[in-house]
Amino acid sequence: MPAAVTLPQRSTSAVRVMVVDDSAVVRGYIVRLLEQEPGIEVVATCANGQLAVQQAARTPLDIIILDVEMPVMDGLTAVPKLLAACPGVKIIMASTLTQRNATVSIEALARGATDYIPKPSTVGISTNGDFKRDLIEKVVGLGRRTSRATATAPAAAQPNAQPPKPITKAAPVLRLRQASSSAKPQALVIGSSTGGPQALLTLLGKLPREINAPVMIAQHMPATFTAILAQHVARASGRPCAEAANNVELRPGSIYLAPGDFHFEIVREGTAAIARLNQAPPENFCRPSVNPLFRSAARFWGGDACAVMLTGMGSDGVDGTRMLAAAGAPVIAQDEASSVVWGMPGAIATAGLCTAVLPLNEIAGHLSTVFAGARR
Repeated sequence: MPAAVTLPQRSTSAVRVMVVDDSAVVRGYIVRLLEQEPGIEVVATCANGQLAVQQAARTPLDIIILDVEMPVMDGLTAVPKLLAACPGVKIIMASTLTQRNATVSIEALARGATDYIPKPSTVGISTNGDFKRDLIEKVVGLGRRTSRATATAPAAAQPNAQPPKPITKAAPVLRLRQASSSAKPQALVIGSSTGGPQALLTLLGKLPREINAPVMIAQHMPATFTAILAQHVARASGRPCAEAANNVELRPGSIYLAPGDFHFEIVREGTAAIARLNQAPPENFCRPSVNPLFRSAARFWGGDACAVMLTGMGSDGVDGTRMLAAAGAPVIAQDEASSVVWGMPGAIATAGLCTAVLPLNEIAGHLSTVFAGARR
């Protein structure tokens, strides 16, 4: 396949994807996977970031699958240029599981990329079922959000044209519940997935210092990536942050992140909260999953835990949130408008499990009120 190819467009309603990778083998494999899925159309392929930027300026796109390491222009350099060339496009970084690539991918998210996907080696690429499932899920989920935004955008003015009728989507009716009236929470647990790294940095960067409780996070992320994310969280929050380790006591004022490929649970030893990691089967195709963390927080703290669900695809965390809600714990979900994907927070919000549904920028202030003992 040539270095840059524009493919004929077959549908105006399909999610439009460009694949950027310097390996012709990887490009071809990703194209084949995507083209097998109804509703996805690969409209261009490129071998480096520079060609991708040129292509993005002249090709309508919803999603870009972007390699990290490429000649001429690498993925990290290309991210802001692609966003400038094609405003509103969603960029998924495709990265092999090395520490360097994990660092670059997290930096790409900070520069405006939307998500990432661990890329298999060319040796075992054709047999990697997890990669195919994750790729299709991300493209379809992000493409649906992008297409909705495009559909509501104003059309270009034309002589004698009637103003377009706005396309509106009925907002779900959300039923909030009341938290218990017990003392201020003793712990904060957070779940997140697609768009989560950026949301975590925003939320934890604003978390008031007077919230002196252990903070435990389950972010859907592969091994290697979580260690790098913990470093970014520590810098943004000004608090100690690290991957959780087996048998470590969870101390107030510190942040603990579930390591990639491990579930993170809390157990009791005397009066202390202790971290336990395990590799039990994935839940909702995820390990770490939000459910084990939230369920164990409900068992340990009951109504004296507080939970936040940030942006993410799917519905992981509903079961654990249900236990926290039954115990009377406050539960806050990020709202749809500020979420990259309103899957996980939407699932608990529409199930009536939340005490508040808020824009990302308002969650830290709300937590300050909650942790001061004003339950609502």
